[in-house]
Amino acid sequence: MKHRKTHAFLSAVAIVWLLPFIYTLYTSLRPYAETAEHGYASVAGTLTFDNYSAAWTSAELPHFYLNSLIVTAPAIVLTLLLSSCVAFAAARLRWRLNLALLVLFTAGNLLPQQVIITPLYRLFLEIPLPGFMSSSGTLYDSYWGIIAIHVAFQSGFCVFVLSNYMKTIPTELTEAATVDGASLWRQYRQIVMPLCRPPLAALATLLFTWIYNDFFWAQVLMQSGDKRPITSAIVGLQGQFFTDNNLIAAASLLAALPTLVVFFALQRHFTGGLTLGATKG
Repeated sequence: MKHRKTHAFLSAVAIVWLLPFIYTLYTSLRPYAETAEHGYASVAGTLTFDNYSAAWTSAELPHFYLNSLIVTAPAIVLTLLLSSCVAFAAARLRWRLNLALLVLFTAGNLLPQQVIITPLYRLFLEIPLPGFMSSSGTLYDSYWGIIAIHVAFQSGFCVFVLSNYMKTIPTELTEAATVDGASLWRQYRQIVMPLCRPPLAALATLLFTWIYNDFFWAQVLMQSGDKRPITSAIVGLQGQFFTDNNLIAAASLLAALPTLVVFFALQRHFTGGLTLGATKG
């Protein structure tokens, strides 16, 4: 009886969680003229994919998919690389400031990103970049600036997760490697990192979702509309006096497809990473 109640409760929560997605999908398949006449809560008389083809062409989604990839892929690689180096130093090396270093990176997650937007905006206007890296000559309105922001704000969480996982790896492995003459870099690259594949896959999935779905930083720190990621491109579908919500619903679902693809592709590794992180230690 208790299990039935639990299943019923979880099923109800799942349905409530899926309702916004179902309604968005339903709206995206309806012509705007029909919803304008009968309302969005009415029963559909016609379901078509016209809104998807219109969103694909009018919003130039392939171009903005590429923009999102240009920002997301390097940000994930740099975040995991730098975070794993810091986590290795904090978890596997014995020195006075390793705990303080871990606390410093973890505390960075407690700072709301929006509170530093004014000094950060002024800083981006002052930091120079070569012309081939930024058309503005500064970090402002450049892909590198957005990448740097994501690396800075996501590194704290990744360091926290990776350092906790690295502490569960037996120290005898690295001690034996040290006796055999392996350098710290070799221990990191050939011993510790291969064992960290599950948490790295889990973090890569989370990072892709967070960075790909970011809307705030691109709006604030990018002036050129053709450089912005796909989440900002959807805003271009809104008119000053008229907004086709059916079209925006279709564009939103198309924009969400890459996150679903990445999640299902890495689902096994993602689940394994979370499970190992929860049971070890």
